Amino acid sequence: MNFHSPDLTQAPPRSPRVRLGGFAHLPRLIDKARATLAGTNGEYNYDCGMDGHFWSFTGLTAEAFLAEVKTGKCDYDLLSYVMSRLQPKRSMSEIIAWSSWFEQRPPTAIEGRAFFNQVHTAIGPRREDVGTWFEMLDLEDFVSFGGKS
Repeated sequence: MNFHSPDLTQAPPRSPRVRLGGFAHLPRLIDKARATLAGTNGEYNYDCGMDGHFWSFTGLTAEAFLAEVKTGKCDYDLLSYVMSRLQPKRSMSEIIAWSSWFEQRPPTAIEGRAFFNQVHTAIGPRREDVGTWFEMLDLEDFVSFGGKS
């Protein structure tokens, strides 16, 4: 996979569990942003509901981050951008705590649970180990590219 310009029609973005600077989901967000700019995002949507949790925690906007990705910066420079613009400023322990919370987050709203159950039933009905959004994303990525649940 070319991480500078990923083709998400050929391979999934990085798992939301992969962390950069302590932030869960940030590498996946970078992959989706780069693919969106290249027109190779396929079924992956930049600035989806999951991304919204990152924007809320960091105080960044999807538009500003996408503009920064468009400059061609590497992951480290994008992390530096995020860290320099955190609103409010966050300590490493806050970032790690948020990432842990995000990684363990189950569907909570009725609409979210219904959607989660629909996707779960479609791609891995025997998988009793799938209970969080990150587990669902990992399974969906795996199945979407030929894996058997």
